[in-house]
Amino acid sequence: MLKEDLKMSWMNVIHNKMRSTLTILGIIIGVGSIIALITIVKGVTSDMTSDFATFKADRIIVSTLGTPLKKGLIHQDIESLAEIDNVAGVSPTVTGFASIAAAGAVKEEVSVIGRNDIYFSKNEDVIEIGRGINPLDIQSENKVSLIGSSIAQEMFYGKDPIGENILIGGINFTIIGTLQQSHAFSSSSINEAVIVPYTTSMQLLGTSYIMAADVYMEDTKESEKTTHAIEAALNEAFKNQEEGFSIRNTQEMLSTINGMITTLSLLLVGISSISLIVGGIGIMNMMLVSVTERTAEIGLRKALGAEPKRIQQQFLMEAVFLSLIGGSVGVATGILAAFAICSFMGTSYLLSSSTVFLALGFSSAIGIIFGYAPARKASKLNPIDALRNV
Repeated sequence: MLKEDLKMSWMNVIHNKMRSTLTILGIIIGVGSIIALITIVKGVTSDMTSDFATFKADRIIVSTLGTPLKKGLIHQDIESLAEIDNVAGVSPTVTGFASIAAAGAVKEEVSVIGRNDIYFSKNEDVIEIGRGINPLDIQSENKVSLIGSSIAQEMFYGKDPIGENILIGGINFTIIGTLQQSHAFSSSSINEAVIVPYTTSMQLLGTSYIMAADVYMEDTKESEKTTHAIEAALNEAFKNQEEGFSIRNTQEMLSTINGMITTLSLLLVGISSISLIVGGIGIMNMMLVSVTERTAEIGLRKALGAEPKRIQQQFLMEAVFLSLIGGSVGVATGILAAFAICSFMGTSYLLSSSTVFLALGFSSAIGIIFGYAPARKASKLNPIDALRNV
């Protein structure tokens, strides 16, 4: 019985090729959109999480906007922050742009970042080869630098850059290390940057102020207390002008970012689901037309003893066939689209089996839900009324 119903349902689907194709198009678009969007969002989320993971939960970020009387932090402020209880170290950040030249190649407007030894002790994985900046480099304002992976590839291709000289803003620096390649999606990419001692960078860039600093904690459980202590120290430095600085706790930032990503993912899936619903309405429309066209057939089958539940089952199978065909093609379309877009954007391609099963399950459910009413209508037809159309 079931085998015969399956066969008849399949034959009815393929008998009307054009109508079936147009009907499943909405399912294809919906399923493809869900798979593509979820996969892309997962890849972007993974890359963003990796980038933000470099912030680490033990870090408090201090940024200065400055006031008319105090443009930013000075060395004494950095020392004051370092003396706060639970502070394991402070890494000031000085940024600017300068031209660089090496091996006959010149690059304009390259990002120059001033760091200290604390930054490298807390971020050991940032170095590919060579060494980081040490306390002596800071104290002596040494002319040493670490270069990004793109700069190393472009200016020292096939050559070890360690010990080579590079001109930064017209001043000769010795290269002591190269930086690990950061992800292309990262907004804080250091592939096209050079890092020098922050004391040296202040002279190089002609600034007397430090505009940002990372404060590392010994115990993250004391983050709230430490944040308040940092705020008090900065209030004193800026004469209670709170608009002159801002403090961000990386734990709070990561929680906010994760919440935003979750909301974005649900929103995108919801938008894609609209296409599936439209496809389901198309299935319902086709099945209702099919019931009308096959009224005589239904009446004849009932007159020969076919039970209403078998007629309902057959029409439900046709709806599920349409949704499964659309779902299968949609899965293939979504996988290819996600791969192409992820490759173009340079993000990770993270396709999970749960995403595929979710899309297929959703499309099957759409077929059953929207196919039920036409199937129910077919099973309720009066055999005498139906046979009048013969």
